[in-house]
Amino acid sequence: MTSIEEAPLAADRPVSGLADELVDHRFKALPPDAEGLTVGALAAERRNLFTGGFTTPVLALSAESVEHNLALLETYAERHGLAFAPHGKTSMSPQLFARQLEHGAWGITAAVPHQARVYRAYGIRRIFLANELVDAAALRWLAGELDSDPEFRFICYVDSVRGVELMDEALRAAGASRAVDVVVELGAGEGARTGVRTEAECAAVAEAVAATGTLRLVGVAGYEGEVPDASGERVRDWVRRLVALAVDFDRAGRFAAADGEIVISAGGSAWFDAVADVFAEIPELSAPVLKLLRSGAYVSHDDGHYRHLTPFNRVPEEGVLQPAFRLWAQVVSRPTAEQAFLNAGKRDAAYDLDLPEAQVVRSGRDGAVRPAAGVSVSGLSDQHAWVRTEPGAELEVGDWVGMGLSHPCTSFDKWQLIPLVTADGTVTDYIRTFF
Repeated sequence: MTSIEEAPLAADRPVSGLADELVDHRFKALPPDAEGLTVGALAAERRNLFTGGFTTPVLALSAESVEHNLALLETYAERHGLAFAPHGKTSMSPQLFARQLEHGAWGITAAVPHQARVYRAYGIRRIFLANELVDAAALRWLAGELDSDPEFRFICYVDSVRGVELMDEALRAAGASRAVDVVVELGAGEGARTGVRTEAECAAVAEAVAATGTLRLVGVAGYEGEVPDASGERVRDWVRRLVALAVDFDRAGRFAAADGEIVISAGGSAWFDAVADVFAEIPELSAPVLKLLRSGAYVSHDDGHYRHLTPFNRVPEEGVLQPAFRLWAQVVSRPTAEQAFLNAGKRDAAYDLDLPEAQVVRSGRDGAVRPAAGVSVSGLSDQHAWVRTEPGAELEVGDWVGMGLSHPCTSFDKWQLIPLVTADGTVTDYIRTFF
C-alpha cells in the first residue's frame, strides 16, 4: 500500500482543511443545533445518525463498506499487475480521492475540465481525462498548471484530426512550454459513444499529433462499456483490437516521445475482468506498459445497477464488493393500508437507472430495526417517495425507512456533505463533494 505521503497528492489545499468548513444551511440533514460548528468539531462529537439530531432525509455511507471496497480493488489490481486511476466523477470527493491514492491508485480520472480543476485544487498530481479536450479556455488553464508544476502528469484523449488542430492552436496561443500527453481513443464500435472508428483513422489522428509541437502521443485508450450488445467475448475482442493498435503504433515508432512508458487504458466498472484478461496478454513493447484501469463506481458500489453488473459476480473467488449507500427517509403520510409516503424524492435519491430499494425499517417508537418486508418504492416525486405496502406490512408515520440506491454517480451528486457511519450508527466523518 502506498502511504499518503508517497501518493501523487500535493499539499496545495490539504484535504484535512475540509474539516474547517462551517456547518450551516448549505448541507442537508445535518443537525440544526450543529450550526456554526466546524465539520471537524461535529465529527469529533461522534453523534449517532438516528439519535444525534440529524434530520431526514439523510444519506449515509458505510465506513466499513467503503474501506472494504477500497482494499478489494487495490488487491485486485496488484494481483493482475494493473495500475488504476479510478474515475473521480463518481464521488467528486477529495477525501475519497485521498483514500483511493492511499490504496494504491496511480491517479484519478476526470471527464470534464471542472473536475480536473477540483482535483488540482486538492493537489492531485496525476490526472487522466477520458475525453478529448478542445475548450481553449480549459487548455489555457491546463498549460498554466503544467508549466507551474513539473510533477503534474496529465493525459487526455484525442479522437479526431480536427480535435488535434484545436488543441494545438489553443496551446500555442497559451504559450505552453510543456507538451500535453495524449492517447488515441479507439471507439467501441459503430453506434458507440466517442472514439475513432477505424485503425486507419487512428493512424491519421496519430500523424496529426506528431505534426504538432504541443502534443505528445503516449498510448491508446477506450471504454469497453460501450461495446454494442456487450458480452465477455465481444468485450475481449474489442480490447484485443485496442492492444493490437498499441502494438502497431509501437512498431511504427509513434510512441518514441513517450516518457518512459506506453499507456494502454480501459476498464469501467462492468467489464474490468475482461480487460484484465486481455491486458495480461500484452506482448513486450519498446517501453514498459502502464496498464491503466479507470473503474470508479467500486468505492461505494450500489444496490442495483452495479450489484448486477460487477465483474466480481463472474469471478467471486476474487472477492465481493459491498454496497455502501443507505438513504434514510421518514414516513410522513400513511393515507391507506396499501400506501405510504416518505420525505425523500428525486432531489435526494438516484432514480435514473432504478428506483430506491426499501431494505429496513427503524421504528419511530423504540428504534428497533426490522427488514422492510412487504414495503417497496413504486415511484418518486421531487420530495416524496411513493411506497407500496402489502397486507400485513408494518409501517406507520414516524418510522424511518433505510433504502439502497442504484447508480453511485447520481447518488453522490445530490449531497454536498455525507455522513460516514459505522455499523452501530456512529458518524465518524463527513464526506465533502464538489459537483
